[in-house]
Parts: sequence; C-alpha cells; structure tokens
Amino acid sequence: MNIIGQEKASFIDYPDKISIVYFCSNCNMLCKYCHNYHLVKGQGETIDHDEIFAFLKKRKKFVDAVCISGGEPTLHRGLYDFAKRVKDTGYLVKLDTNGSNPEVVKRLIHEKIVDYVAMDIKAPFHKYETVIGTNIDIKAIKNTIDLLRNSHIDYEFRTTVCKELLTKEDILEIANYLKGSKRYSIQNFRDGETVLVGENKLHPYDIETLEEIEKELEGYFEVFKIRK
Repeated sequence: MNIIGQEKASFIDYPDKISIVYFCSNCNMLCKYCHNYHLVKGQGETIDHDEIFAFLKKRKKFVDAVCISGGEPTLHRGLYDFAKRVKDTGYLVKLDTNGSNPEVVKRLIHEKIVDYVAMDIKAPFHKYETVIGTNIDIKAIKNTIDLLRNSHIDYEFRTTVCKELLTKEDILEIANYLKGSKRYSIQNFRDGETVLVGENKLHPYDIETLEEIEKELEGYFEVFKIRK
C-alpha cells in the first residue's frame, strides 16, 4: 500500500468524528476536475508504514477514525492488510473509493474491516467515460452502489459538479438513481492550480441553481447536503 500523503487532523472526512486521512498513489480514472493530480500520477514520497502506525498509536486518545483515500485505494493489493492493521490499532476505518472494484469493497465490508464507505458517483452512467476520461466497467460501478445500499455499514454517495461536465438534469438523474440511499452529498467544484485539466478551465455552479436542486431533491435521502 503506497501512501504518499497525510492529513493529520480532519473534522469533515468522517461524519461527527475526528479523523486522520491517508492518501494512496494512483487512480484508474482521470476526472477533469480532480484536485489530486499528483496522487493520480503517483508523484510523492512514500510514507513508511512503521512511521504511520507509530503516529497512530500516539494519536489514539485524540482521534476517532482513519480515512483511506487517494488516488484509488482499491487498486492496491496491500489495502486489506493496511486497513486491518488500522482497525486492530483501535480506529474506525473509512474508505474513499470510486467503486470500480466491488469485490475488494465487499471483502472489507463482510470481514468488518471498514466502518464507513464514501463512494464518488461521477456522472449519469451514459456520461461516465466522458467525465472520467477513460474506459470503465459500468456494471462494476452499479454493483458497488448496490453493495453499499444493501450493507450494514454507514455509507455516503457524493458527486462533484461543475457547469462544463454535468447539467442540472444530469445531477437530478444521478439523484433519482440513488433515491432512498442513506446519504448523498453534492460538492460544488472549486478551482485551483492543481486541477487536472488546468486552472480556469472549469467553473462551479451558481448558488441559485444549487438551491433549486436542493428543493427538488427534498426527501430523497436520509441525509442530503450540498457543499457550496
């Protein structure tokens, strides 16, 4: 498990918990709005696992959870062993994933290694490959969605939105497919110099449109948030 980034304290990555976030290298998607281009390309210095777990033992009294993010963690053969070691250290474990490897997620859930999964839903299925910039097995994406919806653990679906990639109708189509799920959040795009396609190429939604979407989706989910 190649870890090349760390956030030592996060108050937003795990609901109602303080967490430490570890970022792994590489991804099988090239989403145009991605802020973690260096992670996607595997650019960064590897953090030694012994160093990671020594830090986790020191922070145990102050932190509740560990989030394993990326990149795409399920691409790494060492994910299971790393997550299990985190779990055995006494932390709650959260996995961030794009859902492209349902069997990996399934094993982690069934063996009670993960406590929370956040899955990014990139687009309506007919636009997926346009948004992610590569080929993907849509059946695998759907299988992971179904797996989470039918699981015993906490989970969240989330979508990053910008005007150039998703229309309002696209966003509503995603929400209709996910209707009845526990949690769904829409993250408005934020520009920056680390965006994969470059700065000033993509634009966030205006607040008025997001508020319209929020009204139309009222009652669709147990918890629904728009991060403006």
